[in-house]
Amino acid sequence: MAPAVIRSVYVLALVLAALFPAWAAAQPYQKFLGEYEGSGLVDPDGTLQTRDLKVTISETESGFRVSWVSVSRGSGGTIKRKAYTIDFQPSKRDGVYSAAMRTDLFGNRVPLDPMAGDPYVWARIDGETLFVYAMLINEQGGYEMQVYKRTLTPTGLDLDYSRVSDGEVLRTISAELKRKR
Repeated sequence: MAPAVIRSVYVLALVLAALFPAWAAAQPYQKFLGEYEGSGLVDPDGTLQTRDLKVTISETESGFRVSWVSVSRGSGGTIKRKAYTIDFQPSKRDGVYSAAMRTDLFGNRVPLDPMAGDPYVWARIDGETLFVYAMLINEQGGYEMQVYKRTLTPTGLDLDYSRVSDGEVLRTISAELKRKR
């Protein structure tokens, strides 16, 4: 390739990097991208149960998506499967991401309304840990808070989950999830 062409490509890359800094630097969430699977221990009312878990963290056009599935088995052999997907986009605060769970009248992705009984969800990244918070306001005006703490390990993620209602711990889950891709 001719030196003039190489210089032109280099200058174009510098201009694009200046105009679009997100292209030039890795986003903090990118180190979490991947698919993870494992089993966790649930401690409802002092009894331990195993729960199969799968988490996928992927990039979106404006941020990242966290999808997770939880499968539990009841005493009678019943299988209960819960699946969730939430998109997150950068907020005005460094390392804090707002949930983009619905589309408003103007086509913008926005959080749900906690006063209407919907969860208010956000995420933050602190070093090697991705936190996802979900706050709900119940019918009596009290609160429920769910916290998903996903910490990177050499082989995947450690998950610590807690569910608290008006200060009372209702459930905790701890799991080691292995990276699948």
